[in-house]
Amino acid sequence: MKIRSAFLLASLVSVPVMAQDWPMWGRDHSRNMVAPNATYVPVTWEAGERDDDGNTDMKTTKNIKWVTKLGSQSYGNATIAGGRIFLGTNNDSPRDKRYQGDHSLLYCLDEKTGKFLWQLTVPKIGSGKVGDWEYLGIASSPTIDGDRVYITTNRFEVICLDVNGQADGNQGYQNEGKYQVGLNTPRPPIEITKTDADIIWRFDMGEELGTFPHNITSSSVLVVGDLLFVSTSNGVDWSHTNIPNPKAPSLVVLNKKTGKLAGEEIAGMGFRIMHGGWSSPTLGNVDGRDLVFFAGPDGIVYAFEVTPVKDPEDPEFMVLKEVWRCDGNLPTYRFDKAGKPIKYVRPDGPSEFISTPVYYKNRVYIAIGQDPEHGEGVGRLLCIDATKTGDISKDGVIWDYGATRDSKDTNPKINRSISTVSIDQGLVYVGDYAGWIHCVDAETGKLLWKHDSLAHIWGSTLVADGKVYIGNEDGIVNVFHIEGMKKLAEEFGGEISTQLQGGVVTVTDKTGKKTKLDKSRTESLLVEVEMPSSVFSSPIYANGVLYIGTSSHLYAIEEKKDEKK
Repeated sequence: MKIRSAFLLASLVSVPVMAQDWPMWGRDHSRNMVAPNATYVPVTWEAGERDDDGNTDMKTTKNIKWVTKLGSQSYGNATIAGGRIFLGTNNDSPRDKRYQGDHSLLYCLDEKTGKFLWQLTVPKIGSGKVGDWEYLGIASSPTIDGDRVYITTNRFEVICLDVNGQADGNQGYQNEGKYQVGLNTPRPPIEITKTDADIIWRFDMGEELGTFPHNITSSSVLVVGDLLFVSTSNGVDWSHTNIPNPKAPSLVVLNKKTGKLAGEEIAGMGFRIMHGGWSSPTLGNVDGRDLVFFAGPDGIVYAFEVTPVKDPEDPEFMVLKEVWRCDGNLPTYRFDKAGKPIKYVRPDGPSEFISTPVYYKNRVYIAIGQDPEHGEGVGRLLCIDATKTGDISKDGVIWDYGATRDSKDTNPKINRSISTVSIDQGLVYVGDYAGWIHCVDAETGKLLWKHDSLAHIWGSTLVADGKVYIGNEDGIVNVFHIEGMKKLAEEFGGEISTQLQGGVVTVTDKTGKKTKLDKSRTESLLVEVEMPSSVFSSPIYANGVLYIGTSSHLYAIEEKKDEKK
């Protein structure tokens, strides 16, 4: 679906990450979940005891700086800049008693104390699970750019907010009082206070583009100069087979100052949507050329030039110029031996992308996956040569860690994944939905080690201070000592798998032989920290503090000075 817009030339100067802030999903434009220069990041902590209202007794905690209550379902990651924390949740524990019932929220908190500052209150659409799942809060990670915050909401919107909320007056959009109670409801506008958000502009993708997100709208906005790149989350309807508007774009470009449409993809992904489009775009400089990478709802990774150009077929429209595309699925995932398409939801069938592409040294790394509701299934982790052009599904894949190219592998190396990879010191770390954490060589794709966490994984890995952090659905945060695990893999000849039970690590080597290690070795390899509820989000690190969000609380974790090593 092409929308008229004027040509907007963007300055391609990337906004630097100041100090050790974490201002966007993945920390910077590469989306690589690594915290450089992190030190004294805790290996252990205690979340403490709670009362019946969910409040934490801080006297019972260890290495916890502060804890703040969220709603009952929190999936999106916090982002941090300028002394403020922004994160999405639902309204099951209302901070503002004026807003009752099912709403999606964006919180702004004080970084030092966790104190609540203000919130954006977003009414539900009322479409139910098909387009705006009940009691599911804002699931996108906000993007902070100077004094502005960009967020995609459950109402198919992109919204620009003032980081200060209403504290410095109402700027831009002036209808917050009506917006936050429902623009299309008979309810009168609510009186705006200093604890409400200050909306600068809003772009309604449903109204302007005809998009129809499935279940939820979720994409972390990518800021490149004066342009915003956003996934529209366009998807299928309740039938799971019909695409309401296949002509609607899956990736759009907006002017960050005005919210006006500046361009859109015309790669045809809308006609190939499998379920929904929940990945986020990534920026990389490939041999001096800025490219935006986007993992489509059709299971294909795309690279686009950053600056929109006039559509050759209709110069009134601005479009993104495609540089290359790479199918994330092997033909054996898409078709059976008779050439018949394999049904999307089947465990041995194709997948789209929910994870985000990571750009690293002229390569793009990403794993395929599906909605967790569909369960486990065959996966694939790809390393793609970002310097190529055209359809590079065959010659552009440097390595794939998954099934073989010649036949379906009934025992895949990696299962479906909704996790974004982390890459550091030549190693790639990624979790899969079945609960395995994988460490593979970034150059060759060869497995060093993998660990069974014994529960589903929704979040992504964080590399910080020589350790890897990742949580799971059982509320267990796994902390791996990188050097310890590397030495263990070398000791057993590589390609090992591990499991921790009862404080004892069991190693399975590539021949299938199992060895139980002495319990005294465990702490030099990995540690499990139990949280009070599921960890669906990903750990992040900012300005000396580790942040881990459970479904209902955000924890600021900091090693006490008298306990530092």
